[in-house]
Amino acid sequence: MTGPFELHGGTFEGLLSPPSLPECEESNPVESAVIRGLVRSWPRRATVRRVEPELDDFFDPAKADFPEALLPFREHDLYRCLDESKKDRLRAWGWIAYNKNVMDIEQFVVNPGFQLLSRDAFGTGLGDGHRAAALQSMVDEEYHTLMHLNASAATRRHRGWPLREDALPAAQTVRRHHAAVARHTDPRAAALTTLAYTTVAETSISAYLGLMTGDEAVQPLNRATVALHRRDEQCHSSITGDLVTLVYDTLDADDRHTLLEGLREGVDAFTASDLTTWRAILDQERVTGAGTIIADVTADGDRKPMVQDCSAIRRLCERLGVAEDIRDGW
Repeated sequence: MTGPFELHGGTFEGLLSPPSLPECEESNPVESAVIRGLVRSWPRRATVRRVEPELDDFFDPAKADFPEALLPFREHDLYRCLDESKKDRLRAWGWIAYNKNVMDIEQFVVNPGFQLLSRDAFGTGLGDGHRAAALQSMVDEEYHTLMHLNASAATRRHRGWPLREDALPAAQTVRRHHAAVARHTDPRAAALTTLAYTTVAETSISAYLGLMTGDEAVQPLNRATVALHRRDEQCHSSITGDLVTLVYDTLDADDRHTLLEGLREGVDAFTASDLTTWRAILDQERVTGAGTIIADVTADGDRKPMVQDCSAIRRLCERLGVAEDIRDGW
């Protein structure tokens, strides 16, 4: 397969660029130019409202399912000595795990926060437009989950390998989110923690999705799935930032502290390295020396986290005037 391929009347390359957003000069509980513009444009811009492309048409069996550069053990001798068929299966597993991570975050981290906003759970006084934006975003996230499920199913179908998600653990962000919420006995504090994790995910997931769009050696079907998802998330970041700002402005000191602690923990959860899933994959594939590989990679202090771009959440914290309060460790 050569050259750009058509999606929704445009080229794949065009999907890699973020959509233009309406300009906003003010934000208040009554009216927001960003929210108004995005709510009105949703029927035209949202992936769920468009004709679904036949992504199977883009499957190229000669392309890798996952970027080699994202394998944490790619330089390890025990991986490098594997035959190519085993490496192909591990890369396919990488794509399945990537999709599961996205689906887990959308279902168990992002949408619970949007649900809170859609019913104005914090008594902010959000208007119909703000609540509609939250509900539209929830619809988008459900569709993104379906998109990634379908992409994994296509990989299993074309490769002829089972590669079942239920063999893998829950995403680290989900585990950390659940633990953070469980520490609170006060329902409001638990809800604010959920909102914080939702905010981190929605302002940072575009960087995570961007990891899959730049390598032309990677399966076109997979790159197309991620690119379509990423276009929606460019808008969600703006929506989330606007709504969280409105909520924050109405909180008292204790609630603000809870929200900021959640943001700090959320950033750490979203960006921290976690090899639990890769250990499960290596065990599934009965890779010789799996424990040694994971131990060696874990001990490598120079290994950088997969997601390093937290600029969007930093900008939001600057907007809230709290950047210095939660900067440590970023």
